[in-house]
Order: sequence, then C-alpha cells, then structure tokens
Amino acid sequence: MTTIERTAQTGAETAGAGVTRRIAEAGRGVRFEALPDDVVARAKQCVLDWFGVTLAGADEPLTRILREEAREQGGHAQATLVGWGEKLSTAQAALVNGAASHALDYDDVQTVMSGHPTVPVLPAVLALAERDRRGGREALAAFVAGFETECRAGAVVMPGHYAIGWHATATLGTLGAAAASAHLLGLEPETWQHALGIAATQAAGMKSMFGTMCKPFHAGKAAANGLLAATLARRGFTSHPEVMETAQGFAATHTPTFRPEALDDWPAERYALRDVLFKYHAACFGTHATMEAVLRLKEDEGLRAEEVEEITLRVPPGNLNMCNIPEPRTALEGKFSLRFTAALALGHGDTTERAFTDERVREPSLVALRDRVRVVGDERAGFSTEVEVRLRDGRELRRAVNVNVPEADVERQWGRLRAKFRALAEPVIGEGRAAELEGLVLELERVEDVGALLGLCGR
Repeated sequence: MTTIERTAQTGAETAGAGVTRRIAEAGRGVRFEALPDDVVARAKQCVLDWFGVTLAGADEPLTRILREEAREQGGHAQATLVGWGEKLSTAQAALVNGAASHALDYDDVQTVMSGHPTVPVLPAVLALAERDRRGGREALAAFVAGFETECRAGAVVMPGHYAIGWHATATLGTLGAAAASAHLLGLEPETWQHALGIAATQAAGMKSMFGTMCKPFHAGKAAANGLLAATLARRGFTSHPEVMETAQGFAATHTPTFRPEALDDWPAERYALRDVLFKYHAACFGTHATMEAVLRLKEDEGLRAEEVEEITLRVPPGNLNMCNIPEPRTALEGKFSLRFTAALALGHGDTTERAFTDERVREPSLVALRDRVRVVGDERAGFSTEVEVRLRDGRELRRAVNVNVPEADVERQWGRLRAKFRALAEPVIGEGRAAELEGLVLELERVEDVGALLGLCGR
C-alpha cells in the first residue's frame, strides 16, 4: 500500500469511525416489546399497504417474466409468491415479491432515505418468516430493524448519494433487507456487521432506469441480496465489518456527502417509521404534489381541460432528474412524467393503477393537454410544487401543495389505507380473503405463524 493510499484509508476511517457498528447496534437492539404503540401501528400499515400493492402488481409483465425465470430455475418450495400462491425458494420469493410490490410505483416513501422503504425489506422478512414459521411479533420487529437501518444509512450518505444517480431503494434497501434478515435470524453483533458488508458490496441500482422494468427489479434484487447477505453471514461468510466508513467502502464510493455526524443527531427515541409517507396516486412520488394540486383546482375551482391555455409546474429542482420524462411512450414512463401526470389528473381525474396504461399515455386528448404543460425547476419550491394555470379567457389559477408531511392522525390513515388495500386486493384474491388478510394484518402481533397471511395470497 502506498503512502497516499494509507493516508486516504486512515482519514476515511477516522472521519466516520464506528458508523457501521452503530448502525448495526441500533438495528440489532430493536425489541418488539419496547416499540411505541404508534410505531407498531405504522409498521402494520406498511405491511397492509405492501400486500395491496404486491397483489395488484403480481400480474404485471415484469413480474410474470421474473416468475417464469424463477420457475424455470426451480428450487425448494419455501416461500409464497404473492398473488399466485405457489412456493419457490426464499431468495426467489424475495426477488419476485419485491419487484411485484414496486411494479406499480404505488408503495410507501421515506424522505430520509430518499426512497421506498418497505419494498426491499418486507419481502425478505416474509420469506424467512414463512420458511421458519415465525410469528407476527418477530416479523414486525425484524421489519422495524430493517426500516430503521436503511434510514440511518440514508442519513449519513444523503443528499449526495441520490444526487449522483443511485436509486436508494436499491442500494440502501439492500442494507435494510440484510438488517431485517439478520434480526430475524438472531445474528451476533460481529456477524451483523459482516452481513451489512456483504449487502453493501452487492448494493446497486441506477436512477437512469426509472421508467423501465429495472426500477421495480431493483427492489426485488435488494430484498433477495439482503436476505442472502444475512444467511451467508450466519454460515461464517465474511466481509469488511466497517463497510460504511472504510476507505473505498460504501460511503467513499457511493456519496460525495458522507455525514457520519448524522448519527449523533439521531436520538434513541427517534423512529423513521413515524415519517413514512403513503401513496394514493400510482406514480413516482415526485409527481404527487402536482397531481394533488391539479385535483384540488378541479374540485375547488371547477377547472376543466378545455379551458386551459398553459400549465406551469414549479417543482423542486431534484424532480427534473427524477420524474421529468417529457414525452412518455409507455405506462411505466408515464409514471415518471410530470407533464403527463398533470394532464392525467386534469383530463381524467383517475390517478390509480388503472389509469396508467400504454393506451392512456398515447391518448390524443391527453397528449395535446400534456404538450401545454411546462416544467420549471425552482430552488424556492422546497418540498412543494406550485401549479400555475393560465386559462383561455385570461384568468390565472394557482395552487401549491407539499405532500412530504406525514399524516399525524394514525386512525385517519388507517381508513385511507384500508380502502386502498381493498381496491387493490379484492380483484385478485376476492372480497372474503382480502377481508381475512386485512384482519390478520391489523392483529399481526397476535399471529403465531406468518404463513397464515401468505396462505391467503393465492388465486
């Protein structure tokens, strides 16, 4: 090793000494009995929402391709494919279920990690829990451990990690899945750190893949790779135990903004789960404020598409590299187009998964409306989007919306999520099984075998 290399390594490790250990200790220390009631409630909301979006995404083309590939490879029947009912290996189930749950881009969001927290973590938890016949309390604790791990890791590498092109759901999600699996497997402290190292060296996923099948694939790979990291670590497979902070480690290669001090500002009583955001529009979260603003103008002002001369969207500049496909050609691309989602909200009003089809994206009236939408990045926007509408009669309408505020009323959120779940689940598994699955999730801490939930998810 050269003098320069030794200096770089020493500096990197000193600057962030103990980051991997601290993240691992926090995750390993999660105990169900110590979790606040509201955190347990939000964890169960994540689980219910996940089942809904996964059931609805099970028949998507990308999910079918992954399922066919997994079936051709074969493997032990260990864990259920949601929406199908057949069993494959834990790794295959985590991959397919993880991709299915992100296929519609209708799943939850967490801003600290700048990504989707549940889709890479819960598929790994459920696959292992079903195989080992673990109960709801254990699964919930493991899920919380994984969720908090990916968010703590996000705190120390953001905002640079996302800004340079990494898809955090894929990268940080791999760490979260490894932590959740390590928790469920009861790994020892040092083994936890090896699991995180094995996960980190597999962590990948580029934002350039947004609008393609690879974005949901990222979530599935994160779940499967994180699960593999923990199971290998349990067998004695080793890695660098200080992977976050070491020279040429995760932080050095994945972010220009390594902030180990973020862990000092993270009190023990803080749970990132309290800040989870749920989606009620089936598209990239960066488009949600736009759709909310347009829908509110429709409701409050009676706005109609034929009245519109031009729509200007003033959005956070980061959205320009995330969800600004100007002329989408497919449903997947439409989910990442501010112009199209604004037109969809105004022209049709339906922004659920049913609205995003290839035919709808190419619908002449929507294309004409889309082409009257202008997108402007505005540093003053913060987390808000402002929609300015100029009407043909010269009038102007404005509405600003910030969707990055967690719902404070847990019960109100239950109502919206249960309605969303039923709308997604009932067409796939029927009203009776959907109601039974919902009931089990609501009482998940009392379920003795998580397999009971998966058993309701076949056709």
